[in-house]
This record gives sequence, C-alpha cells and structure tokens, in this order.
Amino acid sequence: MNTSTLDKLRKMKFFGMFHAFKSSMETGKTNDYTADELLAHLVDAEWDDRQNRRIERTIQYAKFRYKASVEDVHYHADRSIDRNQIMRLADCTFIDRNENILVTGSTGIGKSYVASALGYQACMLGYRVFYASTPKLFAKLKMAKADGSYIKELAKLERTQLLILDDFGIQPFDAQSRAALMELIEDRHGKTSLIITSQLPVSKWFEVIGEKTVADAILDRIVHDAHRIELKGESMRRKRNVEPETSY
Repeated sequence: MNTSTLDKLRKMKFFGMFHAFKSSMETGKTNDYTADELLAHLVDAEWDDRQNRRIERTIQYAKFRYKASVEDVHYHADRSIDRNQIMRLADCTFIDRNENILVTGSTGIGKSYVASALGYQACMLGYRVFYASTPKLFAKLKMAKADGSYIKELAKLERTQLLILDDFGIQPFDAQSRAALMELIEDRHGKTSLIITSQLPVSKWFEVIGEKTVADAILDRIVHDAHRIELKGESMRRKRNVEPETSY
C-alpha cells in the first residue's frame, strides 16, 4: 500500500510529500507520528518543497549575471556603504512602495554585486525580478522593434516588480534607445521599482540621455525620492584580484 501511495504522490507531483513519506518509511519514523502529526509533517514538507522550487524559478527568470547575497557585502569604512541602509532595503518594502535605488561608483567597486544581492533577496521574498545589462537590453529592444516583438518585450519588462538596469550610461543613448527608455520608464513609473547602477554620478545622467525635454521627464521619474547608494574606494576586483562572481 505504501508503494502505491508513493507512486501516486510522484505522479501527482507532490514531490515534497513523496520524499518526506519515503524518508519516514526508510527510517522507521512513521510509527512515531500520530495520524495528525504525520499529515502535518507531509503537508509542511510539500509546502517547503513548492516554496523552494518557486524561488528557484524566480531566480532563473531573473537571469542574474552572478550569484550575490546581502550577507556577503563587505562594509569597509572606505567604501562608504551604510550597513543599516542595506539591511533596511533588504526587506524589499521599497518594492511595495514602488521606489527606486540608484547605485553609483567607479568601475569594479561592487555596484553590480550590491544590486544583484538586493535582487536575489527580492526573489527569496517572492518578488518577480529581472536583471539586464543596459546596453544589451536596449540593443535587444532595437531588434524587437525591427522584428515586431517590441510591444511584447516591453510588456514582459512591465510585469517585473523589480527591474535591475546594470551599467546605465556606459554609452550615450541614441534617439531610438532614448525613446525606448522613456517608454519603459513611463510604463513602470508609480507601479514597479528599479535598481540602476552606473559609473557616472547621477548629475551626469542628463548628458548621457540627451535631448533636454526627454531627459528631464525620465530623470524626474527615476530620481525623485530614490534611495542613493554611492560607493567609494578602490576597485574591489583589483584589490582582491578575483573574478566579479565572488562576494564584495
């Protein structure tokens, strides 16, 4: 009977229950439970398994460049990182409030790591996140404009509760990319959140975006009431002589 039960659990894709019940039988612990306790144990196992698989799918969808964790951020005094600020942001209520985060600093200082760490934390808490290199994203949107999938791509981005734009301003926006940025920001404004990383200080973003009227409109929506993280110090890559996948 137990073999039949296990087979049915597997076919119904109750993998948490399947493994918990199988383990309990193999260790002889089924006799240690009352009927209520055994049922609670199996339901808890199924709940945990589904939660873990949901988180894995969310992280896979986000397409992070590398794995990061808020616990592994280094709060050296010369980096000018406020640990309390990072911990407050890590509860991800800024997403519920549709607020943005701007992370600036020189190359190699750990901007992408901090942004990704907050993104991973958001995934763990059940938020839908998408990470993108800004130049690659807008190159993709240009291609989408040409093949007719532009609206679909924008709708996909709009559905994400947290969009991470890495390396913002690494190259100036041309007219087509500027229009796409305006549309993207307009669609998300007041409804979702952004994390933007940039080597340039925010004061220089106006020049990179170009065209005064459009730049004013975009920056007003991005910068207003945004949380600022301004990293300082020497390059962490050079200092540690390691690849960017390690903790910063």
